[in-house]
Amino acid sequence: MRTWLAGLVLLALLPLASGCGNGSPSGAYCDEVTSKQQELSDILSTGQPDVLIRALGIFKALQGKAPEDISDEWQQVIRAIEGLQQALADAGVDAATYDRNHPPTDLTDEERARIDAAARELGGRATNDAFASIKQQVKDVCHTALYL
Repeated sequence: MRTWLAGLVLLALLPLASGCGNGSPSGAYCDEVTSKQQELSDILSTGQPDVLIRALGIFKALQGKAPEDISDEWQQVIRAIEGLQQALADAGVDAATYDRNHPPTDLTDEERARIDAAARELGGRATNDAFASIKQQVKDVCHTALYL
């Protein structure tokens, strides 16, 4: 019984182990994660309000190499960041300096509502869960962190 169970576990893990080679989609993804890790860490560590927008290019590069099993999560994260970026751009607001509690005087109620809705989407459960899944998948498959 134990031999059968051990064999079953080994068979279940085999695709993960074999998917990490350089010639596989996971290998290319892991290479991309490693190559972007420091840059992403540097951006995220600034604590600036626009860090996710500034990291969008890196996230898109990672999404482009991501294995299919995590593509929905990457899509959720990218869509949420782009939604906020677009709402801010449509309102003519600089993401780096926007302060919801002290918005520009020429910001309309409609523009503010769109920015708030996009920010809620970005900070919402679906996006947070997706980002957590991405980080966990990088850890499990690439054996490293998404950022340092």
